[in-house]
Amino acid sequence: MSIEKQKNYKIAVIGNPGSWSTEKLADELYERTSFRLVVDPAQLAFDMQGRTLVAGNTDLAELDGLAIKKIGPVYSPDMYNRLEILRFFCSLGKPVFSRPEMVMMAVNRLSCTVNLQIGNIPMPPTVITESRDEAVRAVRKFGKAVFKPLFSSKARGMLLVEDNANCGSAIANFQASGNTAMYIQKMVQIPGRDLGISFLGGKYIGTYARRKGNSWNTCTSNGGKYEPCEPDAETINLASKAQDLFNLDFTCVDVVETEDGPMVFEVSAFGGFRGLYHACGLNAAGMYAEYIINQLESRQ
Repeated sequence: MSIEKQKNYKIAVIGNPGSWSTEKLADELYERTSFRLVVDPAQLAFDMQGRTLVAGNTDLAELDGLAIKKIGPVYSPDMYNRLEILRFFCSLGKPVFSRPEMVMMAVNRLSCTVNLQIGNIPMPPTVITESRDEAVRAVRKFGKAVFKPLFSSKARGMLLVEDNANCGSAIANFQASGNTAMYIQKMVQIPGRDLGISFLGGKYIGTYARRKGNSWNTCTSNGGKYEPCEPDAETINLASKAQDLFNLDFTCVDVVETEDGPMVFEVSAFGGFRGLYHACGLNAAGMYAEYIINQLESRQ
């Protein structure tokens, strides 16, 4: 059954052309507005003198709004450049979901962690340092630690380091591979899963779990599986407090259940549709499209 067209809004999706989540959101917006456009953020062009922001033949200032689903195929410092360009779009009075400055706070693992710590959100013990000696001390203190790149998703580039004879060389290789500042987090005991607790407009909409396979992490690209989950009120409340610090329109809070209670790994800059869809049967992309249109309607 087709969805009745709601408004003739022109809303472009900033994301990775061809990727499931980007295309899904573009499809859901099209079903409601009859307009569909996916913009590769690498194709943005900002003309300061002309005060224009274009992508190909499209003047984005002529659109009603933008929805940021992804800002590139890989996480990197280039994201900041693209987000700064999109911040100009906001200065024109055009709505962007989520606002670029809010995304900036979450897209870098260190920035996200600092914001969570300022907000007194419990997290696994973590050390950030450029010193290899301090990194070795951290591993010795933790016994087993996960080294995480500051820009990464889906466990890409993460390294599990144990307190053994190979510890120093593993750390040196990790730092030499482009990780000047090393983000070192204690490997905490978990019940074989972590949780993706999702929010739309600051309101809780559902949770999926990632059950790990044969890897040390729960990432689906490493054999993890999505499954439905209903966390207790304490866990949902913690995730809600964490996402409140970032004011993102759609996000997912990664939470781990530990012997010391729930702890937060991170707040996602973009959130994920796939886990909610496969585990819970929730069409989060459709819900987000409805939310965006309602927000535009409220501005009228």
